[in-house]
Amino acid sequence: MPGAADNPAITLVCFGLLGSLVVDDGLIERSYAEAIATQGVVTGTSAYARRMAQVHQARGQAAADVFESLFPDNPARAQAAHLAFERSVADAVGRTVIRPIPGAQPVLEQIAAAGCRIGVLTNLPGRILSTFLDAAGWRKLVDVALSAEEVPRGFPAPDMVLSAMLRAGVGDVREVAVAHSTGAGVAGGRRSGAAIVSGVLTGPHPAARLRAAGATNILASVADLGDVLDGTAFAGEAQQAGKALQVGEPGLGKNGFAGPGPVSPSAALAFAPAGQLTSGSSAKYGGEGSY
Repeated sequence: MPGAADNPAITLVCFGLLGSLVVDDGLIERSYAEAIATQGVVTGTSAYARRMAQVHQARGQAAADVFESLFPDNPARAQAAHLAFERSVADAVGRTVIRPIPGAQPVLEQIAAAGCRIGVLTNLPGRILSTFLDAAGWRKLVDVALSAEEVPRGFPAPDMVLSAMLRAGVGDVREVAVAHSTGAGVAGGRRSGAAIVSGVLTGPHPAARLRAAGATNILASVADLGDVLDGTAFAGEAQQAGKALQVGEPGLGKNGFAGPGPVSPSAALAFAPAGQLTSGSSAKYGGEGSY
């Protein structure tokens, strides 16, 4: 149909984990606090307050990058704190009752029933991601489960979204929607060229931060994502009815994507050589930013 090539159907929806699909009860920031305490930075000190402010600002970025920014002149301390952080997160997850965001389950089921693939992207280690998916009962719903340790760069670089596209067999970056609760995650979705990049308010960052990172829309939670996607062509619906995705936001290009035509995820990755962009440098992305 005329226009269908310019407006492909959504075939993959990528979500963040904590704060996006699963309730963020402060587990991540507590784990950061415990980790920096192993380096002698303890509660009640100005150094602690400064570093925890940095942690909050950096939510969405890979933990290794965050610790490099917390201890910029001492790689050994940064690495030791990172290892302590991973231990703290693993211990905390083992003691935590995992609670999905209200409405997350129905939205995942709606997306899967429409023929779209589902990706879950996180900066948490892969073994912890598996724990969350198993506890929530989402293993069969999720097509791509991806940790930052599996890609060259975490958010706000686009690598996680683009890698999810490649694994899912998506041929055009405009066939993708992203929903994330951090500035860095939103920036990563935006930089990937995804057609829809929804900022959700169930995580650490407010609406203004998510808009500044490039969100095409702001949602109270992922429970509202179905309303956004209902205005587009899901993969299955597009195949049956020949519909085309219709998305637009003030100040953005068609489909919220600044590009003239189809772009493959492998080509999009090639646009940003690893030597030029690093996940720990959000200024290079115009993004902000942890999980």
